[in-house]
Amino acid sequence: MAPSTHTVTNQAPPLVGYDVFTSDLALAEAVERHLDPGLLAEAREELGLLGRASGSTQVREWGEQANGDPPRLRTHDRYGRRIDEVEFHPAWHRLLGRSVSAGLTDAWGRPGGHVRRAAGFLVVSQAEAGHGCPVSMTHAAVPALRAEPELAAVWEPAALSHVYERELRPVAEKPGVLLGMAMTEKQGGSDVRANTTEARPLAADGEYVLTGHKWFCSAPMSDAFLVLAQAPAGLTCFLVPRVLADGSRNAFALQRLKDKLGNRSNASAEVEFDGTTWAHRVGEEGRGIRTIMGMVAATRLDCVLGSAALMRQAVAQAVHHASYRSAFGGPLVDKPLMRNVLADLAIESEAATVLGMRLAAAYDAGTPEELALLRIAVPAAKYWVTKRCTPLVAEALECLGGNGYVEESGMPRLLRESPLNSLWEGSGNVQALDVVRALRTEPAALDALLREVGAARGADHRLDRAIRGLLVELADLEGIEARARRLTERLALVLQGALLVRWAPPEVADAFCAARLGGDGGAAFGTLPHTLDLRAVVERARAVV
Repeated sequence: MAPSTHTVTNQAPPLVGYDVFTSDLALAEAVERHLDPGLLAEAREELGLLGRASGSTQVREWGEQANGDPPRLRTHDRYGRRIDEVEFHPAWHRLLGRSVSAGLTDAWGRPGGHVRRAAGFLVVSQAEAGHGCPVSMTHAAVPALRAEPELAAVWEPAALSHVYERELRPVAEKPGVLLGMAMTEKQGGSDVRANTTEARPLAADGEYVLTGHKWFCSAPMSDAFLVLAQAPAGLTCFLVPRVLADGSRNAFALQRLKDKLGNRSNASAEVEFDGTTWAHRVGEEGRGIRTIMGMVAATRLDCVLGSAALMRQAVAQAVHHASYRSAFGGPLVDKPLMRNVLADLAIESEAATVLGMRLAAAYDAGTPEELALLRIAVPAAKYWVTKRCTPLVAEALECLGGNGYVEESGMPRLLRESPLNSLWEGSGNVQALDVVRALRTEPAALDALLREVGAARGADHRLDRAIRGLLVELADLEGIEARARRLTERLALVLQGALLVRWAPPEVADAFCAARLGGDGGAAFGTLPHTLDLRAVVERARAVV
């Protein structure tokens, strides 16, 4: 008989076997708020199915397997032929297939598609975040492809497909494809105008060959990539397929895979183009940045949603643990100081979700006013929400004590993943400078933002004061670059506060405005005013099993 020294008690059960969607009240309410009533029943059904799967033991195990057995690079086959392929654990393909079949690459082709897809993306990312990269890029590539109608006619239907097929074959032979992006280079990073990859035109219109490299190419087993290269007229966008129309492999040499902090399930590669790499121009020569910015904006919103997903899962785990764990004579969740910490985390998480879903709804609306709002609100949200993710996840991990530092809890994986979205698609300075650029060059963007926050004026005196302070900041653009982060932070907080005042329960909006806009909160989580209704805030954040 095995030796036994004690009985294990006072441990929280694992948070599995629950509906990730319906248990997230902020997300479920956002879907109801932003979708046409005629679409709600169908959307609730599909998101409920996705939510129950994402909260299941099986899918959680897939996430652990995909991260525990990272992808491997195979440059050559057994006969010495160059193949440049990446092998993934079968769990990766199961996760990716489930997300594609759920329509998470299909936002542009159906009513309410962006809200439905954003909610689904937020749900599946809580089970495993890495596979969201090819899902996000495939979704985001569509607006860039539309700059070249002939290409879009071939690739867009396959990108919007609900069929995942992992084998590399010509697009004409595949019922569904994945699309990626490769912009940054060793010498330039975010400064893509410093790119040196060269595009030489061929005799056929729109066809080129590329010579050069890309320092970061995510999901390198995608079927094609949008790439920036220097054509005769300047930096230009190109589509580079992995397999050519005749079935032969394009010259797409994977030099190595990145050994990353987190995002371990997803492959990121360094790629070389050898002078024979075939590419088709997308958009006009010399207008590459303008062409690809539609893709960048959509992936930036996914960075917001991905961070919101990590935050929500971290909060759900922390509240769940505190509800079952007893200390100092009672459940942790009932201790005033722990309740303060949990409530502070919960309002941060809800603010991120409400903002991300509001921006998805703007894509669905598609009016000039809503598109102008996206121009300034997406980089502001991407800057702020992604930066709040890491400290929130770290604090939520601490709520579990030493148990949270142990790999089996799942919290270390969330923590390793948490900085990613702040780096992806432009780091903090890039986002803040993009906000400044919108303020200087696109008056309609600021007008749209002020209309949005103005809808909540008069409902909370702290929000009103914050709006006035923002207007003072905006009135003086002297030396704005040096204070671009400060301005972007204030803009994002005012926007979050306005949305919560309009749509969140009073206790959530009150706590947010007090701590984030009214100055009645500290630098660390758990410093909310004790007079607030913190019990209701925490109870709202609980994931019901």
